[in-house]
Amino acid sequence: MAFEKAIKLPGDTDTYSISSEIKSYALRDLGFAISKRGTYSYEAPLDQKSPFTPAARLKISVSPELDGFKMNTVNQSGTMAVNIFTHARAAEFTEQLHFILNGMIDRGIFVKS
Repeated sequence: MAFEKAIKLPGDTDTYSISSEIKSYALRDLGFAISKRGTYSYEAPLDQKSPFTPAARLKISVSPELDGFKMNTVNQSGTMAVNIFTHARAAEFTEQLHFILNGMIDRGIFVKS
């Protein structure tokens, strides 16, 4: 999957785009890890009842050039995409998703449209 300029998660009403104000130090401050290839990776549980074995996780990767990204919600092992908007615990998962993404918007990582 190639890095995209804008992504809309399945079931979501919002589209997220990479901000022109993005900085690498802001990514590191928010918990993004840097791979050997320079890609910034972030994983966070969306399940507040069981954060160590979550039913859903948010995965984000940002390109080394900071001009594109990948974003998906995945299962506990991270191998399959999960549509949290149709999940039995959708309200809980979407609240946590939007909390995380709003924090990234405030730090200049993403722009919501």
